[in-house]
Amino acid sequence: MSLMGDQSTAEGPLSEVKEQSGRRIEEVRKREGITQRQLARDLGMGVRWLREIESGNPKARLDDHLRCAYQLGMSTGHILIPLLFAGQKMAFPRQLAFGDLRELERLCVEIIAQRNLEQLTLALTPKWRTALSGASGR
Repeated sequence: MSLMGDQSTAEGPLSEVKEQSGRRIEEVRKREGITQRQLARDLGMGVRWLREIESGNPKARLDDHLRCAYQLGMSTGHILIPLLFAGQKMAFPRQLAFGDLRELERLCVEIIAQRNLEQLTLALTPKWRTALSGASGR
């Protein structure tokens, strides 16, 4: 097996995310009536590199995709949510790849915040207080 073959296998989810992201960035840019030249200038990058991002070039960095998304006012769910699925070795449902992922993104953030809040509350609750709560229930 060649090193390139190993790399393309390892890059599989990232390459797919970059391809999908590039399409979405291009779609939103065009819908907003922004030229590649304008967006590239606003981001401080060359038009050629923006074309590479929009075409889904696997060599494009994810942070460049995120910068484009932020500049265009897009949700970053189309990048981050598929990576969460890949990290869990789960297939990302293609139906989720279309449309606005802001609500799903918001729900993910709320679940993470709620879980951390519960853990923090537990960690900060004095042991004597939990002992008293158990005693008062008698």
